[in-house]
Amino acid sequence: MARPRAASSWPRVLHPSYYLRRPRRLLVLVVFFVGTTFLLWDRHSLIQRHEVEELAKYLKGEGKTFQLDDEDESSSKTAQQGKSEQEGVEKETEDPITEYRRSQVKAAMLHAWSSYEKYAWGFDELQPQSRRGANDFGGLGATIIDSLDTLYIMGLQPQFNKARDWVAENLHFNKNYDASVFETTIRVLGGLLSAYDLTAEKMFLTKAKEIADRLLPAWDTRTGIPYTTINLDSGRAYNPGWTGGSSVLADLGTEQVEFIGLSQRTGDPKYKQKVENVVKQLRKNFPKDGLLPIYISADSGQPTTGKITFGAMGDSFYEYLLKVWIQGNKTEVVKHYREMWEQSMEGMMGLVSKSTPSGYTFLAERSGSTLFNKMDELACFAPGMLALGTEGAPPEKAEKYLTLAKELTRTCYNFYMSTPTKLAGENYQFSDGQDLQVGTPWNILRPETVESLMYVWRKTGDSKYRDWGWDIFQAFEKQSRTPTGYVGLRNVRTGEKDDKMQSFFLAETLKYFYLLYSPSSVIPLDKWVFNTEAHPLRIIPRVDEPISLEDTPEGKDSSMQIKSGSTQYLRQRRINPGGR
Repeated sequence: MARPRAASSWPRVLHPSYYLRRPRRLLVLVVFFVGTTFLLWDRHSLIQRHEVEELAKYLKGEGKTFQLDDEDESSSKTAQQGKSEQEGVEKETEDPITEYRRSQVKAAMLHAWSSYEKYAWGFDELQPQSRRGANDFGGLGATIIDSLDTLYIMGLQPQFNKARDWVAENLHFNKNYDASVFETTIRVLGGLLSAYDLTAEKMFLTKAKEIADRLLPAWDTRTGIPYTTINLDSGRAYNPGWTGGSSVLADLGTEQVEFIGLSQRTGDPKYKQKVENVVKQLRKNFPKDGLLPIYISADSGQPTTGKITFGAMGDSFYEYLLKVWIQGNKTEVVKHYREMWEQSMEGMMGLVSKSTPSGYTFLAERSGSTLFNKMDELACFAPGMLALGTEGAPPEKAEKYLTLAKELTRTCYNFYMSTPTKLAGENYQFSDGQDLQVGTPWNILRPETVESLMYVWRKTGDSKYRDWGWDIFQAFEKQSRTPTGYVGLRNVRTGEKDDKMQSFFLAETLKYFYLLYSPSSVIPLDKWVFNTEAHPLRIIPRVDEPISLEDTPEGKDSSMQIKSGSTQYLRQRRINPGGR
């Protein structure tokens, strides 16, 4: 009869003397550990090797040479400039992994655009699962306008040409539609101005003036602070009931870049005057900490709530304080925007909190004097803003901004990596001892984290930000890609899909991915500034006199001098997005 094993016999296998008396078992154990180590060793390198193999297939197959711009060859000067630009790109993109990743982002854009073309052409957005279009922006072709500059920057010239022709022939604004002033400004006006800056085609500027003129009555209030909504046909403007009759901070403070840009390009100051008066009104009672509540009365200019956030309804007001300063080339005329921004950043430091046990840095929300440990994914624009704001800051302050930018970027990346689908929820709660937890569980293809990865990578050159971006891109490919486009998720825990391909996925998310894997000379940040919908506008110095870029005579030399005060601005007839 077998003898029962002694109670103390099992732990002996963990004792070194057990194996010293049994050399064969020791050998088996050593082989096991060595083999396991080799299997797990440097997983990141194995992934990179796989990507190189995929890149080799890509280059052997249908891969196309990366181009910034399909310039026509009519001007030898322009053609030579394009050639020099291409050579510069090739020198800066020696890493095959980065080039492969960029090609995959471009392929994703082609898939998204082709699906929209096939199932929703002319509509605002595509419903991929239903295979039809939807008009949530009054039938203004939001996806087409939002995609113009992305197509152009990626060198997708046939697709861009088709989009341009649609704008020229089919885009009209005499619609009985109650439009969001904010959304129409950042998507439509911003997209048209960006297309104009990239191509110098006057049609885009003409359309931009048309839509801006239809939006202007929204500023006809007692204080000049605009209403949130306007009927494009009648010009009747109002604030909706859900705001309690107030205007929204992120709306009234996120129209400056576009309207100032329009004045610069047309020479008509009325656009600039409308939006800069808003900032003038806010400065009258600007709080010491630079943080404004999300609801402001258009009648009095006073806050009507105590809630302060860098998330929804607050976010891009702070972004535009910095970007108007950059847009004006950091001159004395726009100095007060930078001063207001720095004041707001000092106030933001009072919202910075850390989770336990992992020490994730996050931006809390505030109501009155009470902090709430909640952060929207929308607030993940802030790391990129801080990285951008290091330019022009004293060394100590610049270091402070960049350190916080890195810490917040880590948190935003983990918004994605902490869920089963590896896609971020809409917002997160932070509880003691539990780090971050998904609050609202949907993901609608938002760009803010990718945007910040692009800015922080450009500032630091640290390749980990590109790697983090690739993790997120692969999650979108796995969870959101369908045979008929890209969709969001109703729940990032379960992977349940929704039925909308947001236009900002093409305008922002894919563009920022593409720029993350492109050289910094593609849309360089010392020559371009992005609006909050990722539409790049040329930086033009702000001085006393407006600069008009509209009346560029055809058939003349490929460049012209435009003077304003003592400032000269050299503008290429056909602007290369590389900025050279």
